[in-house]
Amino acid sequence: MNRTRSSSEIRDASRREIVRALVVGGTATRTELAQATGLSAATVSNLVAELREAGLITDAGTDNAGSGRPTTVLRIDGRGGSFLGIDVAETYIRAVVFDAAITEIGAANVDVDEEWQSIDRIAEALLSAVAQAIERGGRPASDLLGAGLGLPGLVSTDLRGAASTPEWAAHIRELEDRVRPLLPDPLVTANPLQAVGHSEIWFGAARGRSTAVVVNLGTGVGAGIIVEGRVLRGATRSAGEWGHTVLELDGRACRCGRQGCVEAYVGVPGIRHTLGDVDPEHALLQLHQREFVQGLRDAVGDPAVAETLARTARYLGIALSDIVAVLNPEVLTLTGWTAWALGDALLPAARAALAERAPELTAARLDLGVSPVRVNSVATGMAVLAFENHLDSRALARRNRPRTDPIPALPVAAPAASTSAPQPIAG
Repeated sequence: MNRTRSSSEIRDASRREIVRALVVGGTATRTELAQATGLSAATVSNLVAELREAGLITDAGTDNAGSGRPTTVLRIDGRGGSFLGIDVAETYIRAVVFDAAITEIGAANVDVDEEWQSIDRIAEALLSAVAQAIERGGRPASDLLGAGLGLPGLVSTDLRGAASTPEWAAHIRELEDRVRPLLPDPLVTANPLQAVGHSEIWFGAARGRSTAVVVNLGTGVGAGIIVEGRVLRGATRSAGEWGHTVLELDGRACRCGRQGCVEAYVGVPGIRHTLGDVDPEHALLQLHQREFVQGLRDAVGDPAVAETLARTARYLGIALSDIVAVLNPEVLTLTGWTAWALGDALLPAARAALAERAPELTAARLDLGVSPVRVNSVATGMAVLAFENHLDSRALARRNRPRTDPIPALPVAAPAASTSAPQPIAG
């Protein structure tokens, strides 16, 4: 049974629609906002007045094109505050500060060494990335209106089946508890797949679509699922773990501890496994993940690489066909650093395999391609989530409450080797 939304929830949703329209479009009149969002002129005027009072909307001039009086043009005031998005991946941590117009103003990356076994070390790296991003953004931490923390999803707690997964990833909730008191408040957390979905709704191929799926390809793989214009979170907020559905019964061992998962074939370790099957002595097998993927991109004429990409594309297309059969999306878009590097090489064969396997009608009008959003979709999506959280009625009421700088003084460089032994992870 669907719960009826309260008037406050409807108003909050309408406020988010107006902000999204201005962030994406840049400028608009009140009339254009009403047309873009489907809201009444009176509702738009009331909400614009609220957002102007909160310092988020300002004038951008006048429109004299009509025959009547000049009309005020509106825009998001980037000076109205800032938002922090954090992507905690298995091989890096990226923190990005955006202004209120969701324009990047400061960012930092810290690579995560797979030998870092301590939660203390990962927490230090995360906080260092945040401190660097805030410093580079040129605004005090007190300017932050919210933060979003994207944390890895399913990982194995059985280390026998997860040799390629850093041990800290199996204790992700401990990491969250460790850093939450030290990060800007309010803080929202989410599965990175859901963050990718929000990024694509705001800026990518899912904008304006009712049903869409955003497939993230990298070390791991997963899907942001959008149904009726909203990102699906699931009963335990872990929806989207398509990478841990079965592609081959009793197939390759996956990092989650099971066998035959999609991720074991189209995640970067899975692609490496395929190249190893094709040519166990291939030079690219000696490279780290990002260099490995770049090497594949640059060597598509190499017979072993060509065969590896052909097999990977077929695995991908077959796995995508299950998504299409179940959800029947309007658009299916690939994102993530692997998709950006290899998408052009993978798409033709992936499309063919999908069309071969998916029920005919579900794939007939499917728009399948690589996302036009070529930024860190998780960090962007987490900042968007923080912004959406800020736009509810209670958050706006707290807008002018004084706050202190929540970010501790941290080194601006990536953490160096500790002089004392790191604390081991319990387990």
